[in-house]
Amino acid sequence: SQVQNGLICPSELFLSLDELSRQLDLMESLALREPPAGREMWRRKVLELREEGRSLRRRGEHHDRVAGSGRRRNREREELLGRRRRNRDGRGDAAGEMRNLTEEADSLANSAGMVDELLDAGRANLSSLAGQRQRMRWVNRRVLDIGNKIGLSGSTMRMIERRDATDAYLVFGGMAVTLLVMYLLYF
Repeated sequence: SQVQNGLICPSELFLSLDELSRQLDLMESLALREPPAGREMWRRKVLELREEGRSLRRRGEHHDRVAGSGRRRNREREELLGRRRRNRDGRGDAAGEMRNLTEEADSLANSAGMVDELLDAGRANLSSLAGQRQRMRWVNRRVLDIGNKIGLSGSTMRMIERRDATDAYLVFGGMAVTLLVMYLLYF
């Protein structure tokens, strides 16, 4: 919170955390000289302090990342708006203003083209998935028919279907964990 309030800069925090890590290494080596009863107590305390240090480092890195992206966003915004302000104040010439507007229009056209390409790719993927779903349903029916023909019991078939459901839960769980990790890494 001292980093967020501006009382300490992130680089000082990271230097202090590095020093804390060195001191904890020293304490851990000294704890080995303690009697066995006290050794475990000191080992736990050092472990707790290491965890606290890791937590502080993660929070500092997160804050540094968020603050850096905010500064970058503000700098880019000021750069874009500054160009318009210069033109509005009359300091920019007509040719420069036209060039800037042309660049802006080209950039917007490129962005619109990219969005259209992404939408087309999404539609293609969705139709491909729908086709795969139909093929998988057909394969599932054929497997069940073949299983009935060769004499697989109903309990074996139910076990296979339960396995399919479990696999689906694992896939969805994996997707959720992947999204969570991506979200945490982004922010």
